Amino acid sequence: MKSILGTKVGMTQVFTTSGKKVPVTVIYVDPNKVLNVKTLDKDGYDAVQVGYWNIKEQNVNKPLKGIFKKAKSEPKRYIRELRGMTGYEVGQSIDCTIFEQGQLVDVQGITKGHGFTGSIKRHNFSMGPMGHGAGYPHRYVGSIAFGRGGSQGQRVIKGTKLPGHYGHELVTVKNLVVVEIDKRKHLILVKGAIPGPNNSLVTIKSSVMKPDVKVDLTLVDYKHNKENLSEEFEITDEVLEHSEGHVHADAEANKNENKEVETTKEVEATEETKE
Repeated sequence: MKSILGTKVGMTQVFTTSGKKVPVTVIYVDPNKVLNVKTLDKDGYDAVQVGYWNIKEQNVNKPLKGIFKKAKSEPKRYIRELRGMTGYEVGQSIDCTIFEQGQLVDVQGITKGHGFTGSIKRHNFSMGPMGHGAGYPHRYVGSIAFGRGGSQGQRVIKGTKLPGHYGHELVTVKNLVVVEIDKRKHLILVKGAIPGPNNSLVTIKSSVMKPDVKVDLTLVDYKHNKENLSEEFEITDEVLEHSEGHVHADAEANKNENKEVETTKEVEATEETKE
């Protein structure tokens, strides 16, 4: 099991060599610092405690300062435990290269919060008739009764779909393809959407359902193609001189037109003064 913490940047799109457009989410992965190691013999399970995102030392309390000092690490905003990871030592860094292009991953994050929301939006209920004016409550829940008399419960059953808190939940999106990894910029491009707003914390884990599956994706290399195009379509000095000559000729023509306009305006002004 491989895991790492990252920050959701936003969505964009890339293209494969076959011309297919792939929507991707860009995740910035700052190197995670290992602060503590849990082992099966000592703690009953294997895990790694990591710190993510540097912050000022003045924003950290004394107990946390001791943890960072012991690991010889700078103060971190987030401290999380990643289970199932072995072979790491305290003070070691984990970067985006633990994953490979084409690998399937699970991305976990906190969804956008919507506050107290009605049942129309929260549970996708149908609205009331809109053609009868505002007297009828268009967005009411409707009847939730399920019986009559004392033999059947005069109450609200647990789990009834009603208005309430919507969003801000821990959600995992499974089996997303790693489209590209940029080690220099610390970026991971994942196919599709992931939960949470931009600049939110996400956890990337290797896929639980399909850990051995890999997808073959060949993206367009824009830099390489640009160099090939410049070599294939060489611009000679004659073409440059010819284009520059056209530019100069157009500029002179524009100047002559401006002079003619100015002279006509001056003539009109003198005629008006004479009158």
